[in-house]
Amino acid sequence: MIDYSSKISKISEVPMIKTQSLTFEYAAFDETESSFPVLNGIDISIEKGDFVAIVGHNGSGKSTLARHMNALLTPTVGSLWVNGKDTKDPANLWEIRRTTGMLFQNPDNQIVATTVEEDVAFGPENLGVPSEEIRRRVNEALKDVNMKEYNTAPPHHLSGGQKQRVAIAGVLAMAPDCIVLDEPTAMLDPAGRREVLETVMRLNKESGITVIIITHFMEEAALAKRILVMDSGKIAMDGTPREVFARVEEMQQLGLGVPQVTALAHRLKFTHPVLTVEEFLSYPICASLTEPILAEPISGAALEYNWNKTPISNDQLTPFAVELRNLTHTYSPNSIFEKSAITNVNLKIHLAKWYP
Repeated sequence: MIDYSSKISKISEVPMIKTQSLTFEYAAFDETESSFPVLNGIDISIEKGDFVAIVGHNGSGKSTLARHMNALLTPTVGSLWVNGKDTKDPANLWEIRRTTGMLFQNPDNQIVATTVEEDVAFGPENLGVPSEEIRRRVNEALKDVNMKEYNTAPPHHLSGGQKQRVAIAGVLAMAPDCIVLDEPTAMLDPAGRREVLETVMRLNKESGITVIIITHFMEEAALAKRILVMDSGKIAMDGTPREVFARVEEMQQLGLGVPQVTALAHRLKFTHPVLTVEEFLSYPICASLTEPILAEPISGAALEYNWNKTPISNDQLTPFAVELRNLTHTYSPNSIFEKSAITNVNLKIHLAKWYP
């Protein structure tokens, strides 16, 4: 792993990210449109070494706030400081973007080179890092995301999840003090998601890098030390995962959920929220439970239901909506990078008739 110990200074009184009355409006397209605030008077302070998750429904302002954290956007009203430097001052732009690495949801927006190792090297090259140090950083960053064996592969030969790992490696190679990740696992399978989160958590814990992750996955948010919940461009909640997820009804009113295990514990009327399966299993089950989890058992003969649990017989089913026959896909066939993704998948999905 890249050694950040030489560049992560002792935590001082200066926060990594601080905002004051941060308001932002996108310009109106023409005179027939009126602008409106996407961010509206945000005041937050994120300390160095913190691990913060930002959640909220679509359009709540999460990504717009993230883009302010490395000066891709600057406030319409108010201010945002990165390690004490005002993002509205053009003289601070280079240092702010060196300090804060940004990872977007779609890796294709960040991949620019013809091979994986060249792409990861792109950032440190632009920072003027010496060649030997660039090589070391590239190797370590690719190891961190389990992509070392693909160092000479063309990025367009990679799967979406592999591309995302390369994009993460590109950010890590710049050795930033803070990493802002905008839905970094949205394109990954569960195994890839776990690898990315483990890498990010390790960077935060072992190297003291500040991590700010925007996510729709509440299980990911539960891993953070602090959660900011956004709604209509404002901070609706701010607290630890246990504090935020204890407010199940309020989260639902904001169009958000909570981790599945937390929702189940809430339904079972546990006296305090649980965040992990281990916590759930260790909790003494309440003997006074009166409401069953399911109104009726589901057997193999009754798996096809409408929303009101009315059984649907086979003769009520229409022809298949989706049918797969021996579906196989291989990335980069007939090359040294050949990798089988799926093999001989057979699947039939009925287009069912739903009844009120």
